[in-house]
Amino acid sequence: MRWAVGLLDESGVATPRADAEMLLAHALGVPRGELRRLAVLDRALRDDAVREFAELVARRAERVPLQHLTGTAPFRHLELAVGPGVFVPRPETEQVAQVAVDAARAVVEATGRAVVVDLCTGSGAIALAVASEVPGAVVHAVELDADAHSWAARNVAAVRGATGAVVHLVRGDARRAWAGPADAGGLDGACDVVVSNPPYVPPGAVPRDPEVAEHDPEVALYGLGADGLEVPRGVTAAAARLLRRGGVYVMEHAEVQAGAAREMVAATGAFTDVRTVADLTGRDRMVVARRTVDGSVGPAGPERTDGRGTLDS
Repeated sequence: MRWAVGLLDESGVATPRADAEMLLAHALGVPRGELRRLAVLDRALRDDAVREFAELVARRAERVPLQHLTGTAPFRHLELAVGPGVFVPRPETEQVAQVAVDAARAVVEATGRAVVVDLCTGSGAIALAVASEVPGAVVHAVELDADAHSWAARNVAAVRGATGAVVHLVRGDARRAWAGPADAGGLDGACDVVVSNPPYVPPGAVPRDPEVAEHDPEVALYGLGADGLEVPRGVTAAAARLLRRGGVYVMEHAEVQAGAAREMVAATGAFTDVRTVADLTGRDRMVVARRTVDGSVGPAGPERTDGRGTLDS
């Protein structure tokens, strides 16, 4: 462990001790919490486990994402399968999921059922969190990229087998997903919550961490347009189309995009109560809004708030 922590620290890994422990636990096939008990018992490491651990540490020192090496990423109470070709879900996105969970739960408590859509689902993280945490929610998710869709399908099947939670996953363009009225197989005006973590990094803004810049798929990072919000604009237009009046929209963005994201949502004329909500670290990381009740333009200009609480129904 001293060797592994030292190598990872020299390589610039932000959390060398935690990463080394997770890689050792993975090599041994035990939970991380079991490592101390094994040390107390003076359990000898198998030669193959030692070799595997050394290889994993060496690859992590090359800044291969930890989640690619273990094959899993934690997200709220879930363990999701991830690897090359899919965006690794981040802890900050858990708060985006929380807003969607709270909004969906409020609708279920009021009406017995909520229709939730996750646009640009990636690994399926947000959709699966809502489906597994909100009984009564009917959850749909869409992903365009073939590789990411395959990972999402794998996670949807695994979570359904483990918990019974169902996500209706399709492959397609988030901007046009489920277009049309319900009697034609669409969801226009029928959704209670639309949530999205779309690509939003501006062109030229190369992520600092090699794990992101070299391993996360570009299609999941770059939002196109001079401001990186071209894809989010399409997602926002889709949300306006899909949501019923009074429905909730929540979209993740970069901290520096808070003002632009509020203006983008307000400019549609389809939303009211447009606000920025901070993540658990206090950073402005999502825009939240309601579909206007009467279909008219909302208040003049978006409003900045720091609310972290749940949305009322």
